[in-house]
Amino acid sequence: MSGTNVWTRSRERMRRFPDLFAQCSTEAAVYGKCVVATTTGNLELKKDLCVKEFEALKTCFVSAAKRGMK
Repeated sequence: MSGTNVWTRSRERMRRFPDLFAQCSTEAAVYGKCVVATTTGNLELKKDLCVKEFEALKTCFVSAAKRGMK
């Protein structure tokens, strides 16, 4: 495997990110609201406070990426 191929694949994934994000805007908004709500006043995000919302966003990204590969 050449180093060039690694960077090419990485750039391709980054190019697809805006499309994936657009397909998961609802999940991203819910996760964002959770992060804001849990950090208000604390200024620190603690692990697992928004795990349910993060998992929903992650699942959406994976599903959107799979649909985009077909």
